[in-house]
Amino acid sequence: MNMQDLAIDLGFRYGAPELKQAYQKYLTIAELIGILVTAGFLGAYYLGEYLARDEEPVHVVRIMKYSELGPPPSIQSSNVPPAISVAAPAVRPSIGIPVPVPDAEVSPEQTFATQQEMNAATEAIGEGTGAGEVTIEKDIKIDDGGPPPDFVPYEKAPQVIKRVQPVYPEIARKAGLEGTVYVKIWVDKQGRSKKVVIQKSASDIFDQAAIDAAMQFVFTPAMMQNGPVDVWVSIPFHFRLK
Repeated sequence: MNMQDLAIDLGFRYGAPELKQAYQKYLTIAELIGILVTAGFLGAYYLGEYLARDEEPVHVVRIMKYSELGPPPSIQSSNVPPAISVAAPAVRPSIGIPVPVPDAEVSPEQTFATQQEMNAATEAIGEGTGAGEVTIEKDIKIDDGGPPPDFVPYEKAPQVIKRVQPVYPEIARKAGLEGTVYVKIWVDKQGRSKKVVIQKSASDIFDQAAIDAAMQFVFTPAMMQNGPVDVWVSIPFHFRLK
């Protein structure tokens, strides 16, 4: 083997072929190291942000049922403003004050008031504390204040005790019309129908017949906290030809 063959043989063993065989392994190792370093920096950043963040306060919300609510405040137990003490004007006593008169008019039987009589006269004057008894005989009328809102909480729903069927309109009967009318009835504390409102109607022909029938309905009053309340009740009226 001459020197040229040795150089060619050495160049083949320690040249580019060896690097081509090992570069894939080293490239994979370098990529893994880069990924681990990047993940370490990102993990340290987000961990610091998480530790520095304050915990949000926990809000506790309690949902109460209608049965747990206390009775409504009484109208008669409203806060009474404190009485203001006003000093009464000084009044001179009407007894015990000597009045000069001529000697001819002096009565030998004239006597002066005793200490007890003078004290009784001063006690009759009030001190202005407002503690006296006041009697009000005028009746107070409380207005209902109009219809109730659309939603009124109650524990016991009203029940129909008198149901009236609407009269089929003659025009609709001759024309062969059918339909349904949904009404909303204001039921007062006595269970009577006070007002009727049309919610949805198939035709205006049936509206008045539905209102007339709804006004004759009688209910048991809705109850809330052992007392009746005004509510709205929805009733459908179906007009069908037999």
